[in-house]
Amino acid sequence: MDTKYYRFIFWPLWFVVVPLALALVTLFLLIPGDSAASTSWIRGWVGDQKVPAAIVLFTIYELILNHFRHSLPFASHVGSPQQGKLAPETRRAYEHAGHLLDEAYRILKRHKRAIARELPAGNREELAESLAELRSSMRREPFDEAEFSRRYQRANDLVARNLGRWQRGELREYAESILIAVGVALLLRAFVVEAFKIPSGSMLPTLQIHDHIFVNKFAYGPTIPFSKTRLYDGMPPKHGDVIVFEYPDPDPHAERQDFIKRVVALPGDTLEVFNGHPMINGWQVPNCKAGSVEGAELFVEFLSDYAYVTMSQSYEGRSDKDEGPFVVQDGELWVMGDNRDNSHDSRAWQQGGGVPFANIKGRAMFVWLSFGDGGSFPNITWDRLLTNVMGDPRLPKGTPQAVLDGVERCLAQRPKETYPPPPKK
Repeated sequence: MDTKYYRFIFWPLWFVVVPLALALVTLFLLIPGDSAASTSWIRGWVGDQKVPAAIVLFTIYELILNHFRHSLPFASHVGSPQQGKLAPETRRAYEHAGHLLDEAYRILKRHKRAIARELPAGNREELAESLAELRSSMRREPFDEAEFSRRYQRANDLVARNLGRWQRGELREYAESILIAVGVALLLRAFVVEAFKIPSGSMLPTLQIHDHIFVNKFAYGPTIPFSKTRLYDGMPPKHGDVIVFEYPDPDPHAERQDFIKRVVALPGDTLEVFNGHPMINGWQVPNCKAGSVEGAELFVEFLSDYAYVTMSQSYEGRSDKDEGPFVVQDGELWVMGDNRDNSHDSRAWQQGGGVPFANIKGRAMFVWLSFGDGGSFPNITWDRLLTNVMGDPRLPKGTPQAVLDGVERCLAQRPKETYPPPPKK
């Protein structure tokens, strides 16, 4: 097989697939279970910061594999022709020699003035000569291992003696790589994307319990870490957006809780709710009954650009009472769960029920992981993976075919008017 094909297998397998798999397995083992509190700060941090932890674990495993790369399967078939003919230890020395040349020439270029000032001309000439001889020995055909070893050792000694103050050790390079990974992970979490776990059924059937989703923190303007100040303001969200936000608890000492709900009303809107269905500024949000399942009625609602499935109980205790009218204050919005009779949302909150813009963390993107019974590895619900939260309705596996057909029928009958009228002045 040609060398390029081995490279096509070798690099993705050992430096993408394997470290990713190891990182995910380690992550699952470290995440504390739902029924037990974390027993260490490491498990607590991993449970709260899954994406940064996964990035750091991936980096660590990749560094370990990189250290042993010359002993991995297919290693003898990648790299230069000379490397493929060498024993693993010699291949390691050959690659280190290449790194030594790159680092030495980089130092000579970057610190040219300091080196000319501090090193005698004879030392500089000797160093340049040894580097040129090492490069020549690495390119020689046929390859002379003994000559290469002598010239590599001489060049390594001269570089350490003359340029050692500017060199970076292997341990330092590994530490810098891990620190960079941590920094990138934290920046991604702070400004771009964050992972959240769905703890309850308030958004059924759109989101299932134990779904893990990514949230776009750029959608409404990223916040400065440890504050609620936004770098730019992309407010307010649209009607129908599914957002993650910090629960607006009036008690400043209360524990912070992250909620996920659907936006139903924006500043100035008048919201009323009849039998679980919202009316905005006197306009009834269009809905279509798709069917019933396990004592619940499923409806497809059409709001703004979105079509989604809501759930209402068909037994005693359902939301058959009128709620509202509620007028949304400036700088706030009102939210509801898609599981209309089992959602702690704006209808039940005190102080008007609004979510301040400052509490919004971002807009839901897609399900990146989902668990079934038990909520832990290995009970992965594969059919939930990559479900677009803001996309077309996607009901869980096992939903009766009659209900699925009902959803398709409702979607085919999408009404022309799906945007609420503006608030009355």
